[in-house]
Amino acid sequence: MLRDITLGQFFPGNSPLHRMDPRVKILWTLFYIILLFFVDSYWGFLLFGLFTLGVIAVSDIRPRVVFTGLRPLLYLLIFTALLNIFVSGGETVLFKFWIFKATKEGLYNAGMMALRLIFLVLGSSMLTFTTSPIVLTDGIEHLLAPFSRIGVPAHEIAMMMTIAIRFIPTILEETDKIMKAQTARGADFETGNILQRAKAMIPLLIPLFISAFRRADELAVAMECRCYHGGKGRTRLHVLKVTANDWKTLPAALVLCAGVVLTRVYL
Repeated sequence: MLRDITLGQFFPGNSPLHRMDPRVKILWTLFYIILLFFVDSYWGFLLFGLFTLGVIAVSDIRPRVVFTGLRPLLYLLIFTALLNIFVSGGETVLFKFWIFKATKEGLYNAGMMALRLIFLVLGSSMLTFTTSPIVLTDGIEHLLAPFSRIGVPAHEIAMMMTIAIRFIPTILEETDKIMKAQTARGADFETGNILQRAKAMIPLLIPLFISAFRRADELAVAMECRCYHGGKGRTRLHVLKVTANDWKTLPAALVLCAGVVLTRVYL
């Protein structure tokens, strides 16, 4: 299950999506997420599905790798679906069990919520899949630069966000190694009730926290040895520029926005 989590990973490539300006990709992701919450019909999600498949095709990343990241969401999707089915309410009752009743409206809301979570993960994952941590840091810093006039530490926030995203695969890999080592020593993480499983996680969490603090200390020492003092006066090897390739994505944004509006109004 841990190997299926792909959040924070970067896959090098030379696709049009890889060559896009990171600021444009970040704004595109925010636009995608915001627009996703305006969709209120399955026709709108069909439009989002076609658009997302097109983005995956352009990125030159294997669809299997992209959709593998949805496996860890299975339990969350099931939980939210059941919650919406039995709690949303509605007039058309499909079946009733004890104090719970499933309605047609609840089933509709469950499907909408599940699709919204799926596209939320797919859309945000494409940003990290096609953008290296260093370039992502520069993009976030440039977007937050106007807020530095009112005291917002743009560079520090961008650095913290990027380090956090970058260390997700590292921590997951470390967790997998510790679990295998503890399993070889006789630890059991899969059997027993909830309390027994929670107790069995203690031999996993303690080494994981120690490893995380050690990696953070090593990173701090490495940054100090390289005379890192923040973003003040810092130059860049590659200056970010919005190119014609980035402007070509504007019609796609307008088409997606118009499609969502039309499906919301007429369907």
